[in-house]
Amino acid sequence: MTKPISNLLVSVAAADTDPRDRRWWLWLAVPAASGIGLGLAWWLLAPGGLNLISGNSALADPSAAAGRLPRDLVLAGLLLLAGCFTAVLLDSKVRKPGQGMRTLLAVVGGLVGALVAWQVGLLAAQWWGPAPSAAANGSEGFSLRAMAALLLWPGATALVTFLLTLFGLMGKPPEASPHAP
Repeated sequence: MTKPISNLLVSVAAADTDPRDRRWWLWLAVPAASGIGLGLAWWLLAPGGLNLISGNSALADPSAAAGRLPRDLVLAGLLLLAGCFTAVLLDSKVRKPGQGMRTLLAVVGGLVGALVAWQVGLLAAQWWGPAPSAAANGSEGFSLRAMAALLLWPGATALVTFLLTLFGLMGKPPEASPHAP
C-alpha cells in the first residue's frame, strides 16, 4: 500500500532538516567572539605591543614609525588565517541545505570579529602597554593604520568558500539527462 502524499512530504522535510541547523546563529556568533582572542594575539605578537614575534627592542615603542607596517601586517595575517579557517569549516556543510545563509552569516560574523579584534587589541594596549610619553605628542601609539585589513576576514571567507565550492562542483560527474536514450 502506498503512503499518502502528505505523509511523504512530512518525511522528506524531516529528513532534510538537521538538528544542528537550528544553531544557525553560531555562524555569526563564533567568529564575532573569536575576535577577542585574535585581538589579544595581535597585541601579543605585534610590534608596539608585547612584540613576541621579532623581540626587536627598536620596534617595542608603539609610536615608532618602523613598527607601523609590521603591526598592521600581523593583524592582517591573523584575520586572513581566520577567514580561511572559517571557509574550511563552511566547506564541510556545502552539501546541506542553507549553504547560502550559512555563508552570509559567516561573512558578517567575520566582519564583526575583525572589528572586535581591532578594538580588543587597542584595549589591551591601553591596559597593559606602556604609558604614552609626553614626547610622543601627536603620535598614535598602538593602532591600526591600514583599515582595509579589517576586510580580510570576510573577504577570505567568501573567496575561499567560493573556490572550494567551485572545485567541488568541477570534480562532480555531470548528471544524466532524463531524456537521454
